[in-house]
Amino acid sequence: MLGFGAAAWQSAPRDEWIGWSRKQRQRNLSAVLNNARFLILPWVRVAHLASTLLALAARTLPAHWQARDGYRALLLETFVEAERCSGTCYQAANWVCIGATQGRGKRGDHRLGQVPVKTVWLYPLVADSRARLWR
Repeated sequence: MLGFGAAAWQSAPRDEWIGWSRKQRQRNLSAVLNNARFLILPWVRVAHLASTLLALAARTLPAHWQARDGYRALLLETFVEAERCSGTCYQAANWVCIGATQGRGKRGDHRLGQVPVKTVWLYPLVADSRARLWR
């Protein structure tokens, strides 16, 4: 199962990687898609399946998103729980680990450690995605 949806409202590692202001983020956040679900059942044994599925999604998702929602996605993001997983399949599919969350959760609660720390992985869908998101 592979699912994509709206990007996290705030993510310090992603926001720093892009370098955008609050206004730029409000204007351009819709061009970032979050890989919110990724599950391969444990009894499925196919070599390189995870990275192959991620690569296929990265190739086909922008056109599907454009057709459905009327705009093109520029960047994919995902969050991997650091204590449970290393993100090997994302690395194999050429995603880039850019840092880690602080454990504040979706609501941005200022108390650290409310949720597990997660590594932040990005996959630019176009070569100049950072520049386009920064505009």
